[in-house]
Amino acid sequence: MNFEGYSDCGVVLAVDLVNSAGATDTLPDVAALEAFVTERRVSAPGPITRAVLVEVHALRPRLRAIFEAPTAVQAARVVNELLAETGALPQLSDHDGEAWHLHFTPPGAPLATRFAAESAMGLAAVIKAGGFERMSTCADDTCNDVFVDASRNRSRRFCNPDTCGNRSAVAAHRARRRAMVAG
Repeated sequence: MNFEGYSDCGVVLAVDLVNSAGATDTLPDVAALEAFVTERRVSAPGPITRAVLVEVHALRPRLRAIFEAPTAVQAARVVNELLAETGALPQLSDHDGEAWHLHFTPPGAPLATRFAAESAMGLAAVIKAGGFERMSTCADDTCNDVFVDASRNRSRRFCNPDTCGNRSAVAAHRARRRAMVAG
């Protein structure tokens, strides 16, 4: 199994969209969504309006449901619903000097539809490759972010080992010290 494939644009987009609704919403307004689109080099996004922002916000919990599904079958059900709703139809493209890549909606499709189709296709590839168990939420009690574990030994527990992993390790260390002092 090729674990590097989990860094596919659709997978990264799905993770970024879900995590944008964290403790602090990183897509609170049209300007933030415009920056999100620019950072990800989304081609021809069309006008980004308040209505588009609302549609993108509505997509985030649906994507989260895929990560939180108790089984691959239930995750696949949500993926398939998104693919059906978006009318996903893979098409090869090499626009703007980019290498050949796939688009899953026709040009001019609404941004939220494009995001849904691309995210669903990326997550479908993870599930198809037997990687459902690699889709997870952060083990840190103070974080609710999601990630796809691309490590060889399937040992990743935190969305960001440097932040959440360290915070969790420090908290565990402090708890052990308190127990030793109290004991």
